[in-house]
This record gives sequence, C-alpha cells and structure tokens, in this order.
Amino acid sequence: MEVTFISSPPSDDEALDAYSQAVTTVAERLSPSVANLRVSRRVRGGRVLDGGGSAVVITPDGFTLTSAHVVARTDGLGRASFVDGRELEFEVVGSDPLSDLAVLRVDGRDLTPAELGDAERLRVGQLVVAIGNPHGFTGSVTTGVVSALGRSLPTRSGANVRVVDNVIQTDAALNPGNSGGALADGRGRVIGINTAVAGVGLGLAVPINAATRRIIAALMSEGRFRRAYLGIAGGPRPLPPRLARELGRKSGIEIVEVVEGGPAAQAGLRPEDLIVELDGSPIEGMDELQRVVVSELIGRAVRAKVVREGREHELELVPAELEG
Repeated sequence: MEVTFISSPPSDDEALDAYSQAVTTVAERLSPSVANLRVSRRVRGGRVLDGGGSAVVITPDGFTLTSAHVVARTDGLGRASFVDGRELEFEVVGSDPLSDLAVLRVDGRDLTPAELGDAERLRVGQLVVAIGNPHGFTGSVTTGVVSALGRSLPTRSGANVRVVDNVIQTDAALNPGNSGGALADGRGRVIGINTAVAGVGLGLAVPINAATRRIIAALMSEGRFRRAYLGIAGGPRPLPPRLARELGRKSGIEIVEVVEGGPAAQAGLRPEDLIVELDGSPIEGMDELQRVVVSELIGRAVRAKVVREGREHELELVPAELEG
C-alpha cells in the first residue's frame, strides 16, 4: 500500500493511522512467504554448529530465495518453518557467493510466493518493511526508510573478490537472523534480500533488479551462475583532459595487476593500461565493467579499447569462465 493524500494535509493522527495501516498490510501479505531457516554449519576444527537465517518463497512449488552466506559451509540441507506452523525440509539448489544470493527448494506445495518488485524504482526516503527471523524470533517485522541507494558490498568466493553494486541501505532494524529475509516496499513487493548488519541503524540489502533476476533464474535452472573472467585487478581513474573530450567520458579502468596466463595477459594488456571500452560498451567504472563481463562473453573474442602512454590501442581478448 502506498499512501497518497489528495485534499487537505492530514493531521498527525491521520498520518500515523495511514502509516500503521500500510505496514500492517505489508506484514499480513508477506509474512506467510518468509521462512525461518535452521541449518548445521561446519566450522574450524571440524565442529558442527547450528545456525539460522531467513528466506523468501518465490514460487508455490517451493523455490525459495535467501542469502548465500546463510547456507555456506553446510551440507546443503536444512529445515524451514513458516508462520502457519509448517516445518518443511529444504535443499540448496544453487548458491552464488559473489552476489550473496542462493536458491533453495522447500519440500512443500501450495506455498505462498512473494511478489518480486524492482529496486530500480526506489527513492531515498521511501518506506520499506523488513521481515525475517532475527535471533530466531519468527516473523519479526521492522520498518524504516531507504537511507541511501547505490552502496557497494564486497563479496568473496575463494580467491575471487567482487563488489555487488546498487546495494540498498536502510535504517529498518536488522539483526543476525534477518539475513536472507525480505525487504519490501509499501505495496508488499520484495525489492531486496537483507544481507548485512553494517552498524547500529544501518542495514544493507541486495537489490532485486534485472541483474539479480538473471542470477536467480540461472540458480533455479542450472544451480549456478556463470561469469566471464578477464584476469585483471584495477580501479577507476580519470582520463587526461584531451582524451576525456575526444571519448566523451571522464574516466576509465586502470589496470593495476594482470594475472599471469589469464585472458588479459594473453591479449597483451599491461599494468597502467586504461580500459575505456569493451565489446563496444563504454567503461568508466567497475560497475560498467561487471555489467559487460557476462557469461555470454565466455570463449568469444571481444575488442578492448585501452589507453596506453596517452595513445589509444585496440586489443582482442577471449574471456574465460570464472571458477569458484
């Protein structure tokens, strides 16, 4: 429910009633779709500890979305409980630590799926509702606003490090156990999966958008999400003024390190090269590079435009598949 006042400004009581009604409506609509997860996790020394988290049902036949770190280092099995009292077994279908998303399959039918929204439509200050199971308290509801958009969340899988971009920051209270739960808008649509408690009054959620929908679809159908790999480490760097005018952009990606034997090394890329274009797409920052380097590029020759010692060069490279 989104609240719009058409006539005279509301009184404080009317505004409070409208706010409360909006939150109540979202909670009633979404709580049946949010599960409390119980898992067993192996830790150092071979010990097994019980853990938990939250998850969101996305199909009636049991496909469920959670955070990858909730089910990391488990045997891929666990139990999910719902507000209607059902307790069902689940197994991990696929996990992608580099986006911190995982898909489970709950052994149940006639589950209540949540509606997935679009985080690209969010605005700072917009009402959001978080539903999860902090500290194991099933079906807990907290409210807040979108505090900021476009935050970054570093993730790791083995030796591979990636930054999840466009992460949602909210002041809705999040605590251990909320991870994998729903962050919803005022209409009850899930626009994020709660992933991290970054501080008092500061929580982060992986957005539901076109990029993460592709990841979710791949995890459901293939059990994994394939990424192309260039074999470089780098970061954004401003272009020299002349090149910035000629290319119509302000920055590129400076290569800091080239992995020996990787696709970039084989193509002749060097440290201090500035990547300004890849496969016909302008590159100004790491987010553009990550959007371009997708699974469709694996094994396909692509053109990279780089600036080296003040001059433009074009090189051909063949991205490999990133191994987890």
